[in-house]
Amino acid sequence: MDILANKVVLITGGGSGIGLATARGFLEAGARVAITGRNEAKLLAAAATLGGGDRLLSQTADVSQPDQVQALVRRVTDAFGPIDILVNNAGTNIKRRAMRELTPESWQLLIRSNLDGAFYCIHAVLPRMLERRDGLIINIVSTSGKRAGPLGGAAYAASKFGMHALGICLAAEERESGIRVSNIYPGEVDTPILEARPQAVTQAQRAQMLQPEDVAAAVLFVARLPPRVSVPELVIKPTTQLYI
Repeated sequence: MDILANKVVLITGGGSGIGLATARGFLEAGARVAITGRNEAKLLAAAATLGGGDRLLSQTADVSQPDQVQALVRRVTDAFGPIDILVNNAGTNIKRRAMRELTPESWQLLIRSNLDGAFYCIHAVLPRMLERRDGLIINIVSTSGKRAGPLGGAAYAASKFGMHALGICLAAEERESGIRVSNIYPGEVDTPILEARPQAVTQAQRAQMLQPEDVAAAVLFVARLPPRVSVPELVIKPTTQLYI
C-alpha cells in the first residue's frame, strides 16, 4: 500500500496547472484530496476531470480571506478528518509588473494572494498538526523567491521571498514538533499563469518549460518520504533556464 493512502491532503490553487496535477497524483496514490480555488466553474471542471469519487472534495475559497480559509479547513476536516498534508500552491501575477507600473492596489493583490494566503492556510491547519505531532506543509514558492528579477516582477518576487522566509522559519521553530515544512521552488512552468506575462509566450518556449506534472512529481517525492526525513528546499527548473 502506498504511504499516502488515506492521507488527507488540502491543495490550494487546485483548479488548474500544478495544483490540478498534484491533486491527480495524490488521488492515484489513494489519498483523500480537497482542492480549492477562487473560480467555482474552473474548480468544478477540474473535479470532473479528476474523478476521485468520495475521496475528492472541491470547495471554493479565496485564500487571501482568513475567514474563508478557516471555513475551508473546517469543511475538509469534517469531511475527511484532520489535514495531514497542506500544499500551498495558490498564486497569481499581473501583466503590469514592472516597478514603474506597480500601484498600491496591484502590490497588495500579489502580497495578499501569494504570501498572506499561504500564512492563513498554515495558521488554520497548524494547531491540529501540533496536537497530533505530525504534519507536512509544502509551499510551492518559485525561483523568483530565491532570484529576484524582472521576469517575475518586484511585487511577485517580494511575495515569494516572503513565502520562502515563512517556510524556513516555521520549519526551524517546529523541528521538534513532528511538523515538516518543504519549500519547492519551480522555475518556468507551462501553466495558466503565463497568460499574465507582459509578452505572449510562444509554443516553442512552452515546450522547453517544466510541465505541471514535473512539479507534482517533486511534491509527491517529498510527501512519500518517512517522517524522519525533511527536505527544507528543493529547486526544480527547466534544463535550459539560467539559475545563477
